[in-house]
Amino acid sequence: MPARVIVVAGPSGAGKSRLAERLGLPVLRLDDFYRDGGDPLLPRIADGANAGAVDWDHPGSWLMPDALSAIRDLCAGGTTEVPLYDIALDGRHGSEQLDLGDADLFVAEGIFAQEVVGACHDEGMLAAAYCIRQHPLITFGRRLTRDLREHRKPPLFLVRRGLALLRDQRRVVAHAVELGCRPMSADRACADVAGLRTWATR
Repeated sequence: MPARVIVVAGPSGAGKSRLAERLGLPVLRLDDFYRDGGDPLLPRIADGANAGAVDWDHPGSWLMPDALSAIRDLCAGGTTEVPLYDIALDGRHGSEQLDLGDADLFVAEGIFAQEVVGACHDEGMLAAAYCIRQHPLITFGRRLTRDLREHRKPPLFLVRRGLALLRDQRRVVAHAVELGCRPMSADRACADVAGLRTWATR
């Protein structure tokens, strides 16, 4: 294939987007493939303080077939049309063209990124798959700061969601590892990708 994908998974707030920027490669933002807020198929939180609200951390809130289609387009032809999604508005507001140019590697990152690893591997599209992790309290703080700054949801909802994700982080990482991701820090992943790029240019 003309290009292969580096999948970057990990808990919300772990530093996936920051790592993708550091790598200097084209980036496919998998979080742009969320369902619109009015979609009747969106999963709901069953219990707890946020019961009845949309469960945006459930894979069912995300359109994996669309994400995989974009990855296939990029690997085979180097270009694809991707949606622009506004999390604060729970919906898409247009689309844009993603073009890899001369790059033979690109990054696909998002909180559901681990879900595409198996298909990417089986179809020969996968270069590497990482699950970025750090101490749960650091992840909690960074996630809450980001979500409040970007007005993603009402503050009380964000605090409650953050506490639930704090308790769930170990399971999230274990699930990503089970699906084929290698758990590591962002610094180690950056060094690993540098090795991939060196090998690819030989």
